[in-house]
Amino acid sequence: MKVLHFFKTFWPDSIGGIERVIDTIASGQVASGVDTTVLSLSSEPQPGDLIRNGYRVIQSPKSFEFASTGVSLQAIGKFRELARDADIVHYHFPWPFMDLAHFLTRHGKPSVVTYHADAMGKGLLGRAVLTPGYDMIARRFLDSVDKVVATSPQYASSSPLLRGLGREVDVIPLGITETSPPEPDQAHIDDIRAKVGENFFLFVGVLRPYKGLETLIEAAANTGHRVVIAGEGRERPRLEALIRRYGATTVTLLGHVSEEDKAALLTLCRAFAFPSNNRAEAFGISLVEASRFGKPMISCDLTTGTSYVNIDGITGLVVPASDSRAFGAAMNTLAADAMLAGRMGRTARERYEQHFKASIIATRYLELYEKLLAESQASVVASASRPPR
Repeated sequence: MKVLHFFKTFWPDSIGGIERVIDTIASGQVASGVDTTVLSLSSEPQPGDLIRNGYRVIQSPKSFEFASTGVSLQAIGKFRELARDADIVHYHFPWPFMDLAHFLTRHGKPSVVTYHADAMGKGLLGRAVLTPGYDMIARRFLDSVDKVVATSPQYASSSPLLRGLGREVDVIPLGITETSPPEPDQAHIDDIRAKVGENFFLFVGVLRPYKGLETLIEAAANTGHRVVIAGEGRERPRLEALIRRYGATTVTLLGHVSEEDKAALLTLCRAFAFPSNNRAEAFGISLVEASRFGKPMISCDLTTGTSYVNIDGITGLVVPASDSRAFGAAMNTLAADAMLAGRMGRTARERYEQHFKASIIATRYLELYEKLLAESQASVVASASRPPR
């Protein structure tokens, strides 16, 4: 089986959240004999085919950007060529140029869309022009593919676009491997313990506005609990100012950490703190990482996949968004009750084993591909057997 994934960015230029999902699916299906190609755009495309984890990566030159949407004039032809040779075309939403390529090529192959998040225009132009006008195009695009897959039941039921489709939406969550991040050795754990101690509340991620870290800092100031924030981003100067303003002396900004450091931090922490405050946080793969390490979590109710990974009262605690008092109360609960924290952490690990392992995700998509391919072949046979009119 030949599968073509199409998304705006990919390795080696970028390996963010959606790119990691594509890699998880593609690399996880190599052993099953799936021949995967990933087509993406690049400002500086590398010549020829690239190989990553047993599958092929092709870059088309990015011509320009409009409202933060990458566009490539050459990619249309390349996509048509690759789709013609593929058995399955797998799209990753949102990316408006992808919809255009789909309509222009009319490849006719069985197609899947993983719906990662609602389209949210960036900047004044994006919010004023792209988002309102794109909904109509996106709905037509989603109606034209064979299967739409959301990453959580919560997102499927809360997304206005998905709710308005009038068709069944499958759910396949996101997942990670047992080696992402890798298990830390004892020396590494001891080194991190010497720097930040243990039994702290941990956040790991890019420092972006929607991550809600002001809530975490204020909660730390109110409760006195130790908090470690690992990651870099444009929010760092503002967070440093907030720490000074609140007198949050128990908060440590570690900056960027390696995968090995992250694993050691996850091993040592009491619980994982995830205060994201709006729907830009569509799933929260960091919560899956915490689950893999058997840690209880505190997150906010966003009607997205975060509350699918972290189930309130089962794998952790879920509180209202941007409510530092509620977040602090949840921290108090997990800090005071080691048995509760341990039980929630063990349940989180069990849910990782049952729902969020990379091998499970790759297998579920492979089963979907096989089903769509069989339906397509049956349709061809049925059409050929009909008598001419």
